[in-house]
Order: sequence, then structure tokens, then C-alpha cells
Amino acid sequence: MAVVSNVSPLTARRKLGAELRKLRDRTGLTTEDVGAHLNCHNSKVSRIELGKRACTPKDFEGFMELYEVSDARRKDLTTLMKRGRQRVPPWWHAYNDVISANYSEFLAYEAEAGRGCEYQTLLIPGLLQTEEYAHAVTAGGYAALGPDQVESLVEVRMRRQERLRENEPLIFDAVVTEAALRLQVGGAQVMRAQLRKLGEAARLPHVTFKVIPFEAGEKGASTGAFSLFATERDGDPDVAFTESAEATTSLRDEPLAMRRLSRLFRNLSAAALDEHATLELVQRLESELV
Repeated sequence: MAVVSNVSPLTARRKLGAELRKLRDRTGLTTEDVGAHLNCHNSKVSRIELGKRACTPKDFEGFMELYEVSDARRKDLTTLMKRGRQRVPPWWHAYNDVISANYSEFLAYEAEAGRGCEYQTLLIPGLLQTEEYAHAVTAGGYAALGPDQVESLVEVRMRRQERLRENEPLIFDAVVTEAALRLQVGGAQVMRAQLRKLGEAARLPHVTFKVIPFEAGEKGASTGAFSLFATERDGDPDVAFTESAEATTSLRDEPLAMRRLSRLFRNLSAAALDEHATLELVQRLESELV
């Protein structure tokens, strides 16, 4: 197992937890068995495996002893355990005066995810927005905000996009309705630049952008935007978020809802144009704006 030395504490906790789960599965032990060995409740074992709780050095030694881990692998896991116990404020904490606790949680999952999926009905996904488009959406959608607050929220959105430019970028799958491309947010010139950026983003190897055409009818009908994040690039979603005009809501503790949204995203993606046809539509709509 290769350990990345500069991973964040949250990523380190999740990586360590995943490795501990593999070790437990290999031994055939239950969380109750492990809890008995560590003299703790099985829920604590589960939370460590899910990366929701930092592993103490004492518990770590208990895991290593129980699973009979080799010295070489123990060294890698020790690095993760120590990194997972560090406390480093994430960049978005500097914006706590303008972002909610739920949005902060959303940003945390997005920052650490291997894969993200997003569906939008009327707007372009935040990770693909131009700065001008983001400003128009924020200023128009949150009329009670002052100019400084609007600028701060736009800064947050632009910082989020760094995930697509990292050495190991977020794998991002986005599906929007045709209405999102035709709604002239900020005016024709802002929208033309936005469509141009979508065309550029759609060519990135780690971005999939698809549009559900009006002709899809009820197959492309869904109310409300939502996002899904998976820690592993090829893993199942760990969390889902729904969006409304009032709030971003986490469905982390609602597995049935997450499975429903995962299935819905697959269905919406299937109803969309393929990537080539989507790019042609984006380019055509861009050329029509003057």
C-alpha cells in the first residue's frame, strides 16, 4: 500500500479505516470481536473503519496485534494513523462567516472525494462555472447578501474548482437539463463564456458532462439538484447532498436515500445525450449567442 505523505487528516483517517476493514474481513472477525479485543463498543470500531473517528495509538496497537500485521505494512499504517490525528483547519474555514455548517460539510466531502456526481436542473454545476456566471447566480439568488458576502461565496466556488486541476483530480460526472444551458444567467455574453468553458471542461479526461434534451420528456424529469461523493474513485457513494433555495442538506445517515439518488443519477445519465452530442449542443448554443 502506497502512502501519500501530504494527504489531509480526513483522507488519512478514511484510508486507514479502509485498510483496517480489509484486515478485519481477511480474519473473518466481526466488529463485536474486535471491540472485545480493544475493550470498546463495536460502534467505535465501525466509526474508525469509516474514517469518522481518529484512531488512538493504543487502539492502533490493538488492531496491529489482533490482525498480526507485518512490520512493513505497520509502518505505512502508522503514517496514516499519525496523519489522521493532526488538526489542520481546511481552507474554507476562512469563510465561516458566509457558509453554513451543512455547506462546510459538503465542502469537506468534495475536498476528499475520489469521485463526484452532480445533477442540476436549471444551473451549471459549481465546479464548472465561470467567475462571472458564479457572481450572477450568487448575487441574484441571495438578494439579502451584501457585496462582500457575494464576493466571498464566489471565491469559495472558484477555490472548489482546484479539485479538477490537482495531480490526482476529482473524477467528476455532471448531468444537467437543457434548460441549464439556455437560461441566460448574467446575460448573453456571460452565458457565452460559460458555454465555452463547459466545452473546454467536457474535453478533460476526468470530467463527464452530459445534457438531458427537452425531447427526453419524462425520462429526464426530476425535481431538485443533488450531489453524490465517493471516497474511492470506483466505490459506492459515501454521502449524498440535496440542494434547495434555502439549504444544502446531507443524507449521510440515510442509506436508502443515497441508494435511491445513486439509481436516479444513473437513470438521468442514461436519458442524457452522449458526450459527443452534448458537446455539439453546447457549441451550437454558444454560436447562437451574440
